[in-house]
Amino acid sequence: MKKIAVLTSGGDAPGMNACIRAIVRAGLFHGMEMVGVRRGYDGLIEGDFLPMDSHSVSNIIQRGGTILKTARSEKFRTKEGLLEAKKRLEDANIDGLVLIGGDGTFKGALAFSSVTNIPCMGVPGTIDNDLYGTDYTLGFDTALNTVIDAVDKIRDTAASHDRLFFVEVMGRDAGFIALNSGVGCGAEDILIPESKTDIAQIISRLEDGWKRHKSSCIIIVAEGDIEGGAYEIARKVKEKFNHYDTRVTVIGHMQRGGSPTCFDRVLASRLGVAALEGLLNGQTHEMAGLINNHIVFTPFAQTRKHNVDINEGLLRIAHILSA
Repeated sequence: MKKIAVLTSGGDAPGMNACIRAIVRAGLFHGMEMVGVRRGYDGLIEGDFLPMDSHSVSNIIQRGGTILKTARSEKFRTKEGLLEAKKRLEDANIDGLVLIGGDGTFKGALAFSSVTNIPCMGVPGTIDNDLYGTDYTLGFDTALNTVIDAVDKIRDTAASHDRLFFVEVMGRDAGFIALNSGVGCGAEDILIPESKTDIAQIISRLEDGWKRHKSSCIIIVAEGDIEGGAYEIARKVKEKFNHYDTRVTVIGHMQRGGSPTCFDRVLASRLGVAALEGLLNGQTHEMAGLINNHIVFTPFAQTRKHNVDINEGLLRIAHILSA
């Protein structure tokens, strides 16, 4: 193996640049020629390749987003797109791929394996923290801190005006951001896709707080909540409980941006080096992850096949502490 490419795919996440840096410099350390692929799988199909040296990744460990840019490629879902990508890699004499992304990225890699035997390894880059095979994904810790910072500011104005705030955070299919940030910011309630939302129960908790003279409340809502998100839940609650002045705040894509935390920078560095060295050791179609602070490798098919369970104990703690 002499020439290795790295790409970022799917939603961007803080720590992706730190991981690109780790992969490129680890490859150079082992005598590899390194190439960056711009715009994810679309760039793979179009042959949008960029030679990378140590200087290419200087001063990026602290930057959010991804210098290689990213995209969700519809064409890569087709047989034609897969074959075009294969030809581009072969023409460029690329021997292996390291992919940074989430569920869709690894699904694409498995599809790609049907037309080529080029080995590839993955690093979990998604703020949702919903991939089996790792305790933490790149960007999760930074996203949590972004939410905490925002909610701390919202609580100041909530307390000043006796307001009830429904704060919507990212998590279309998983409530990890909502659950962890909710505990971290002392939310009065946390609503996630994995747990049934009971409007009557929310109102009961709010009434209890009102009787105890709580001057304000914060309820964290994952965007994928089955009741329809923060605006719809706020509307239903306000119909039956209007003691507080009610507001809704959607933090949105702010959670994807920003300089990665130290935790995410270290995680990105460890997983990037592990994925590159795994490739050199003959491994393929596996994701480098961190479990109990140890590097582990999980086949792409398993990262997608197995669900990541929500921490029910943490949800119980949230209810105890908000009582």
